[in-house]
Amino acid sequence: MRSLKNHLDTKLKSRSFKEKFEEEKELVNISIELQSLREKKGLSQSDLAKKAHVTQQQLSKIENGVNCNLSTFLKVCHALDMEISIKNRKLSA
Repeated sequence: MRSLKNHLDTKLKSRSFKEKFEEEKELVNISIELQSLREKKGLSQSDLAKKAHVTQQQLSKIENGVNCNLSTFLKVCHALDMEISIKNRKLSA
């Protein structure tokens, strides 16, 4: 029986799988960072949602890594006084 790591290593050899895997990993990392900052500031989901003018359900989806509207995401980031930056990353051929 193969281990999860062996299975994942095999799957990551596929370029399309690897791209999707990396996208999901990035979404999870952003979600964790948002939730961590919210908790550090002592805000409940409901408090932050009100401050960002979004629903608590929308905020919950963001914190759970569910893809969201960019406008909603920015509202939440701004409500947390989070700075967003975009940087170009070098893609391998």
